[in-house]
Amino acid sequence: MAHAMTDSRLNSSKQIESLWRLGGLTWQELARRVWLGMNKTDLFNRAYELAYNFLLAVFPMLFFLISLLGVFAHEGSRLRADLFAYVQLALPPTAYQLLQTTLNEITRNTPGGKLTFGLLFALISGSAGMTQLITALNSVYEVREARSWVKVRLISLGLTAAMSILIIAALFLVLAGGQVIAYLGQVFGMSAAAFVASKVLQWVFALGFVVFAFAMVYYFAPDVEEQHWYWITPGSIIGVAIWALASGVLRAYLHFFNTYSKTYGSLGAVIILMLWFYVTGLAILLGGQINATIEHAAAEHGHIEAKAPGQKAA
Repeated sequence: MAHAMTDSRLNSSKQIESLWRLGGLTWQELARRVWLGMNKTDLFNRAYELAYNFLLAVFPMLFFLISLLGVFAHEGSRLRADLFAYVQLALPPTAYQLLQTTLNEITRNTPGGKLTFGLLFALISGSAGMTQLITALNSVYEVREARSWVKVRLISLGLTAAMSILIIAALFLVLAGGQVIAYLGQVFGMSAAAFVASKVLQWVFALGFVVFAFAMVYYFAPDVEEQHWYWITPGSIIGVAIWALASGVLRAYLHFFNTYSKTYGSLGAVIILMLWFYVTGLAILLGGQINATIEHAAAEHGHIEAKAPGQKAA
């Protein structure tokens, strides 16, 4: 579904039709242009920059997230344990152990008062990765940042806070959904097939929060005007799919062929975490490049509200 945040001469169905017709491109041509665009805007190296900024931002970000969860996520609580459990699903084991150990040390050595007053600082520090992501997505659309320094930081803070809320919402959905499904199974004698289907649906909704998070980044981050809000875009779908697939492949590779710890010792965990951040950043940038390529192709084919490369408004 599309929602126009500016006055539009086209209705939502026309906007969605252009988006999912790939701006007039075939899938093969879209893939070719995306590849050329990623090389042109140097996204492979920009993903390294993102990985570095994500590393600096991840601990303040998790610190902020756990603080936001409040008393329900104190050390040893069920909610905090489940939060770490779902983080563990995405991260390679060695990187997860590093993340968990460091965050436990931070929260254990921080008194409650400082935890409360440090919330804003944690949010500001955690938004550093989002600020770098804004810069990278501007390069995807080939536009120069014209917003003020304050506005860019406010957007970064807003997106970071929104990501935190979405993570918490997805976590509660998965946890509460699991409890509801278990209760209904006991009361109504739910069949095995129905139980499996309900668990799958539960995870589909949770994954929907991730897709929505990608859509928010693609809408608010780049400095382009006359944007239209889309709940789901080809870029967000493919970006999330690539991220999930690449994370799974990385986990499998490290499970069978993990030589980082042998080669780099204790630094191996940091390198693995950086590698996962690189995969994550590249997936987000790939999704943005797909959306930008579709819009640029639509402008090329005469779409009245699409923007050509470098244009901020149609």
